[in-house]
Amino acid sequence: MDKMKQETPNLTEQNIDRIAELFPNVITEKKDENGKLTRAVNFDLLRQMLSSEVIASDEAYEFTWVGKKASIVEANKPIRKTLRPCKEESKDWDTTENLYIEGDNLDVLKLLQESYLGKVKMIYIDPPYNTGSDFVYRDNFATSREDYEDSAGLYDESGDRLFKNTETNGRFHSDWCCMIYSRLVLARNLLRDDGIICISIDDNEQDNLKKMCDEVFGASNFVGCIVWERAFAPKNDAKYFSASHDFILVYARILDQFSIGMMPRTAEANARYKNVDNDPRGPWASDNLTVKTYSAEYDYEIVTPSGKTIRPTDGRCWFTNKRRMQELINDNRVWFGENGDNMPRLKRFLSDVQQGMVPIVFGKMKVSQKVSKKLAPQMA
Repeated sequence: MDKMKQETPNLTEQNIDRIAELFPNVITEKKDENGKLTRAVNFDLLRQMLSSEVIASDEAYEFTWVGKKASIVEANKPIRKTLRPCKEESKDWDTTENLYIEGDNLDVLKLLQESYLGKVKMIYIDPPYNTGSDFVYRDNFATSREDYEDSAGLYDESGDRLFKNTETNGRFHSDWCCMIYSRLVLARNLLRDDGIICISIDDNEQDNLKKMCDEVFGASNFVGCIVWERAFAPKNDAKYFSASHDFILVYARILDQFSIGMMPRTAEANARYKNVDNDPRGPWASDNLTVKTYSAEYDYEIVTPSGKTIRPTDGRCWFTNKRRMQELINDNRVWFGENGDNMPRLKRFLSDVQQGMVPIVFGKMKVSQKVSKKLAPQMA
């Protein structure tokens, strides 16, 4: 016979579950009367969902969560620690230019503020993805060490209680946002004016990370979102889609001062250029001469060498005016096909293109690690 449960069901939680099934957008994270973070219902939003009229309320475009203000305070709070050299665990201590610091990354970011403020060209971070098992954080809720050790037994070197973030935690997203926000603030302080930060993330928190970065670095300094392939075979045990990619969000300290390097041209890219008409300027590739943005001035007839009249396809126009187009034709920079009666296309010569390729947002990641000199934070 199964043992009887020693407590009655939590009817509030059951009711919240029922509301969440109907209106998932009204479920949020909030502090209760005891100061504990848990799931809650946004009743103002619920009333709006059940009303055909607009209910007056204070509205603003913002991204917030429980503990946001505390995470700002945490970023600004000083610490009494210093870096201790670990020569016995290092390699080529006197000559190496590489540095490895082992410790809580929040403490390390604070320690780096003094020596590297505004001096770092690039930062790459790979934070926990908040999958429900990869994230352990400091917890400030009051309880005795003995009581907590019975259930977790996790404390850091400073005696702060550590808490594993799982999806059953009522503050699942808020705790992750608190952890990453303070670190983003400190990381931004380290960047040079022409520096960038690259942050790996997956679908679990990508949208929240993007909103936080827009706030910390400024939406105008968003460089791009790289999609990198991390798996090369499908996972047949996936419930819906087999995810094979993660993201890298890239932000600049000041976008106008950041310049990106070019990727070297590949043999495959150069192979797209041919010289089917033996043009003395060398290999070329054809490109579209029309654009979507319509202009009546750029909508005119072109007569091909065979005498055929051609106009842009419906809703499009040529990319330049009639005079400039005729100059390109006279300079043999427009290709009408081998028979001289095809849709005209622009000839782009390999010799004219930049000797490098703009990086694309899709790719495979390769990380090279080279560790030599090691330091570790310790109490000052």
